[in-house]
Amino acid sequence: MKSALFVQGGWQGHEPEKCAEIISTWLAEQGYHVEVSDTFDSFADREKMMSLSLIVPAWTMGTITDEQAKVLTEVVRSGVGLATWHGGICNSFQENCNYQFMFGGEFIDHPGDIVDYKVSIVKPDDPIVAGLTDFEFHSEQYYMLVAPDNEVLATTTFDNPPREFDWIKGCVVPMVWKRRYGQGRVFYSALGHVPADFQVPQVLAIIQRGILWASR
Repeated sequence: MKSALFVQGGWQGHEPEKCAEIISTWLAEQGYHVEVSDTFDSFADREKMMSLSLIVPAWTMGTITDEQAKVLTEVVRSGVGLATWHGGICNSFQENCNYQFMFGGEFIDHPGDIVDYKVSIVKPDDPIVAGLTDFEFHSEQYYMLVAPDNEVLATTTFDNPPREFDWIKGCVVPMVWKRRYGQGRVFYSALGHVPADFQVPQVLAIIQRGILWASR
């Protein structure tokens, strides 16, 4: 049986427990053995981590020890999948360069806070976004720094940033990507700010498909 570890916590504005429950319940219905933890204690158990099919962090901000980050990056590099959404990974442990290298991006800001914007599907032949078309979305529009080796599946354009951020007008920023890290697969969606976002069919489909793609 495939197994997945969800690690939830950190800043509560993203309602990590509720978001993780939506996805962990669905993943259990796919036949996975699912464990949900509110600590990083498992990251110290290399043997257990190596036995996983998938790791799903839902932890905004917070801190991680060098040893925990070392185990996490080592097991993903060996082939364990890593997948998550929004601030659950991109705004976490930013002081750890190895973690950022594995993930392939870093949160910088969401100018304007909650805004209306378009999500553009840029690789429609990829199974994660197949059958989906561009859609309008009302949530945080993430501005991110991203790795050049990411395989970008969806983007957003800052068409109407707030006046105080007018220099980013026209900037195109990846919203959904997948990548390789050694033998491991890594998937990320900037969509998924709060549980209500998962009610948008395109958002839920992208996250579910991306998680299955990443899983060993």
